[in-house]
Amino acid sequence: MADRPTDQPGVIACPPLIFLGALGAGIFLQWLIPVWLLPPEPALVAGATLCSAGIAVGFWGSATMHLAGTNVRPDRPATVLITGGPFRFSRNPLYLSLITFYLGITLLFNALWPLVMLVPVLAFVHRRIVLREERYLESKFGDEYRAYKARVRRWI
Repeated sequence: MADRPTDQPGVIACPPLIFLGALGAGIFLQWLIPVWLLPPEPALVAGATLCSAGIAVGFWGSATMHLAGTNVRPDRPATVLITGGPFRFSRNPLYLSLITFYLGITLLFNALWPLVMLVPVLAFVHRRIVLREERYLESKFGDEYRAYKARVRRWI
């Protein structure tokens, strides 16, 4: 068995899969115990809007990273510090895109339970992924990352 590379943040799970698992569990609970959030039409409009926004931000963030020549996957080394594109507004635009898309799907299903499931997911992602990434980026990019942290919010 190969040693784990040291030039990576130590992310323990694939973030999209974490969100997908919670969404699936929430939709299953909704099927078992239906609890609606909104009247159907507003839920559909809001859900479609949030899904579209989440996809757009996700593509923008991924494209920004690809163009800069760094890895998008959080379990791979960062080769450069990205501060442009959506990273000008948030240090975590890809996670924000996942959250926005997740909320959109929740509203498209007009379901309470995926919303309930999102709470532990956000706590897990923050503690086990985001904070690890921040420690990694600070150790790798030093003062450049600290300056970036000082001027750009973690979320929004």
